[in-house]
Amino acid sequence: MSQTTDLFASAALGPLTLPNRLVMAPLTRNRAQADGTPTPLMATYYAQRASAGLIIAEAATPNAVGQTYPDITAIHTPRHVAGWRRVTDAVRDAGGRMFLQLQHGGRVGHPATSGLTPVAPSPVPLPGTIFTPGGHRPAVTPREMTAEDIRVTVADFARAARRALDAGFEGVEVHSANGHLLHQFLAANTNRRTDGYGGSLTARIRFTAEVAEAVAAEIGAERVGLRVSPGNTVNGIAEGETEEIYPALVERLGGLGLAYLHLVFADPDAPVFHRIRAGWPGTLVANPVLQEMSGPAIEEASARLLDAGADLIALGRPFLANPDLVTRLRLGAPLNQVRERYLMYVGGATGYTDYPALGDGAAQPSSASSVALDGPRVA
Repeated sequence: MSQTTDLFASAALGPLTLPNRLVMAPLTRNRAQADGTPTPLMATYYAQRASAGLIIAEAATPNAVGQTYPDITAIHTPRHVAGWRRVTDAVRDAGGRMFLQLQHGGRVGHPATSGLTPVAPSPVPLPGTIFTPGGHRPAVTPREMTAEDIRVTVADFARAARRALDAGFEGVEVHSANGHLLHQFLAANTNRRTDGYGGSLTARIRFTAEVAEAVAAEIGAERVGLRVSPGNTVNGIAEGETEEIYPALVERLGGLGLAYLHLVFADPDAPVFHRIRAGWPGTLVANPVLQEMSGPAIEEASARLLDAGADLIALGRPFLANPDLVTRLRLGAPLNQVRERYLMYVGGATGYTDYPALGDGAAQPSSASSVALDGPRVA
C-alpha cells in the first residue's frame, strides 16, 4: 500500500525500481502493420515517452482470432517478436521500462478484419457496428467457446507472455477490462454459460483467474499485472454484481504474488475501490477519471487516489499528447491537448509522434472542430 503521495518518488514493482509513480497506460493507436507487427514509428513514439515510471504498451493479441480492429499489434509470431524488440530496445536506450498488455477481443472483432469468426463466452453479439478495414460494419454473432477453445486460449496467453519477454519487455499486463474477452466472461449479459465458466461468481471469474495463473506460471508472477474496469459498460457490457465480482477475483488471485492490479477509471469514493484495496495485498495501479487535461487536474486526481491507497497512477491521454509529461508536471508547465482527429485508424506520424516536448514549440491547442473517430476506446 502506498506510503507517499509524491508522484515523483521512486517505487518498487516486482524486480524493478521505477523512478516515479507515473505509468503510461496502454493506448491503442492503430499504427502497426496489417499483420500486427510494430513499426519503426512506434519505436519513436514509445521512446519519446520513456521518462514514465513504467510504460504499459498497447494491447497485443495472443492469437489471430483475438484481433479487434485493423492495424493493432500482436505477439504470436516471430515477426511480431522482432518488431516489438525494436520498440523495447529504443525505450531501454532512452532509459525506460515496458510491460506489454495482452488482449483478446472476444466478440469485439470481425471476419473482415481477422478473417475469422470471433469467439466469446456465449453467442451474444456486440451491439451496433465495429470498425473494419472497409469502415464500420454490423457486428457478427460470435461463436461460443468450447472447453477446448478455453484451454487453447489460456495456453495462447501464456505463450504470448513468453514471447513478450523474448521481445525485451519486463513483464505483461493481462487485459480483463473494457468489454474484451476476459471481461465478457466476468459479465452476466455476455456470459450465459451453464458450465464451469458461467453462472455463479466463482465460475464467471474462473477464466480470468486461469489466464492470470497460467501467465504467472510461465514467466513469474512478479512480471505479471492484471487490468480490470469494475462497472465499465464500454462495448455493451453489463456486469451485474460488480460489488461482488472483483472482491472475489482479488481473493482468488491475491496470494499469487502478481506485480500489480490495474484499475481503470478508478474512483476513490466508490465502495468497490475500497473493497479491492483492502483485499489486494500488492501494488495497486489506479487510472483516474480526469475532468480536464491540465497539470492541476492530474495532480488533484492523483493525490486523491494515492491518499486512498493507490501506489501508482496510470495516465492515458496526458501521455498521448505529452511525450515529456513527467517533466511538464514537475515544472507546472502547460500541457499539449489531444488532437482528436488523429487518435485511431488514421496511421502516420501526425497526432502520434509530432506532439512537441518543452522547447520544441508552443503547447498545441485542442481542435474543438475535430471529431474523434473512436475516442472512448483510447485509454
